[in-house]
Amino acid sequence: MAKVTINVIEDLLSLSGEKLGVSRWMLVDQNMINQFANATHDHQWIHVDANKAKIESPYQTTIAHGYLTLSLLPCLLDEILEVRNLKLLVNYSIEKMVYKSVVPVDSKIRMVATLKSAKDLGNICKANIYCSFELEGQENPVLEGSIIYLYYFN
Repeated sequence: MAKVTINVIEDLLSLSGEKLGVSRWMLVDQNMINQFANATHDHQWIHVDANKAKIESPYQTTIAHGYLTLSLLPCLLDEILEVRNLKLLVNYSIEKMVYKSVVPVDSKIRMVATLKSAKDLGNICKANIYCSFELEGQENPVLEGSIIYLYYFN
């Protein structure tokens, strides 16, 4: 699926209720998990200690932080949607983002995005984007919910 390009508010409004697209698969390896642990000061063993995880974790391996998966949303959304002619993009809120399963180390994830709704606030578009994170080889999503952005157009 090709990247969706938005030039004006009307372009975004016209896509309300539509699937925007699917990102590429992204590898979540131990290096990424360790960097996230360092950045967030969250070094819980289930994320960073492969030896202990192999023995004590129900997953028998390290797993990605839930917030690591969520933090990939902007990057993966940028692969799906390009919004031009912006002055500013603001995170407005997150609605009902639910973790449904873990992301084991060396798994690949991708995101499917659907524009639930878009509202014209006068040179600002409030967009509710439903995001579903998929794990390669798994039927059910690992994380899903909506992010709401305010797109300030020129």
